Amino acid sequence: MYKRPQPIQDFDTCLKLMNHADYILLHFTDMFGFFKGRTIPVEEAKNALMEGVGFDGSSIIGGVTIEESDMVMKPEISTFAVCPHYFYDKGVVSFICNIHRPDGKRFESDPRYVCQKATETALKEGYEPTAAAELEFYLVLKNEEGEVYPVENHLIDKQRYFDITPGRDITETYRMDLSNTLFSMGITVEREQHEAGAAQNEITFKYSDPITTSDNIMLYKFAAKAVADRKYSWIATFMPKPWLDRPGNGMHIHIGLFNTKDGKNMFYDPEGYAQLSQKCRYFIGGLLEHAKALCAIVAPTVNSYKRLVPGYEAPIYIAWSRGNRSALIRVPEYFHGKEKEARIEFRCPDPLCNPYLAYTVILKAGLDGIKKKIEPGEPVDTNVYHLSEAKRRELGVGVLPTSLKEALEEWESDEICINALGKENAEKYIELKMQEWKEYEPHTPNNKNEITPWELQKYLYA
Repeated sequence: MYKRPQPIQDFDTCLKLMNHADYILLHFTDMFGFFKGRTIPVEEAKNALMEGVGFDGSSIIGGVTIEESDMVMKPEISTFAVCPHYFYDKGVVSFICNIHRPDGKRFESDPRYVCQKATETALKEGYEPTAAAELEFYLVLKNEEGEVYPVENHLIDKQRYFDITPGRDITETYRMDLSNTLFSMGITVEREQHEAGAAQNEITFKYSDPITTSDNIMLYKFAAKAVADRKYSWIATFMPKPWLDRPGNGMHIHIGLFNTKDGKNMFYDPEGYAQLSQKCRYFIGGLLEHAKALCAIVAPTVNSYKRLVPGYEAPIYIAWSRGNRSALIRVPEYFHGKEKEARIEFRCPDPLCNPYLAYTVILKAGLDGIKKKIEPGEPVDTNVYHLSEAKRRELGVGVLPTSLKEALEEWESDEICINALGKENAEKYIELKMQEWKEYEPHTPNNKNEITPWELQKYLYA
């Protein structure tokens, strides 16, 4: 297994590592969180690293108008990654790029830049954010036409959560291959497992700052699909809710705050509830205050709201607690008393969100809570799904939006969330997502939770 040093910051070292490559993939992320980019021969590496590569920005979701379409993608050296040879039967390396205008200025709608600005603002205010993510996905067989077989008969396995029996859990070998690939791409894998659904999987990688974690999320999805397709002839799908009666795919987000002056965890207080500080409670208060609007970014598709329904671990109620997986915000307690482990888990995001934008709005909402000293209310330590509606009202437990349209309406009235992206980006996002909702409306089923053919066609391969 090839493992490169991470991160690479030296220009000459980067060029040397490409000696045996044939091609370079240049990636960037559009507003909806999909990888875009182009491929260049390795002979063009030096020019690409120094000058960047031009492209038509008017054809990209969330890009520019046709009158100002010339844009430049510049590789970020620290994101250098090596693809396994079997991906393309060639030597291929990749970079994630920053997007610039022809005058050299950063493109204000580049999601990576939006996240960088939010992180820099937090650092100036004395907060160093840490970010992690847990992404779930399904593995499904393909037929001869490359399409998905009927699900009940052709999921890769019939196993369940934490199954690990040799010869039965055939996805274990796949997860090991994917872990090897992530290591070769510079991502430190911490653990991997079979998830709750048949043929559902999760690999967890090491936390970092929001930008690096977002980069790693994008590479993780890219690698998961490539390993499945090229080595196993399977499909890896990150669709939030591919099938009605099976668990959905979530992307639980973990976030922490450290003091830039002394390096101490600002979320930790050994005397507090779940050993959380008052500052952390305010951060949670901000997230709960803006939760309905945040859904427009972190649960960004029509299908996302088929996952956010009762009966599974996906949250629908706006509450917080320690250990309680029915709450929207959970305080992990795996390692009680360890200061560096103090963090919170935000459970409604799913893998089709744009991670750069998701971390941006989550950070801004939480810091708004600290600034305004927003109390989160009392934690709800019982299963929220088992509470009566009257009891939930008594406890002040709200409900998340039940559709993408509802979430977008909440977004439009939330100034903190709008300012997090910038007004122009926010308006562009709302316009594009409302178009997506209108495309779906003619296909709306009688049972609102039913998964429609329109959704499968649009999101299964996303």
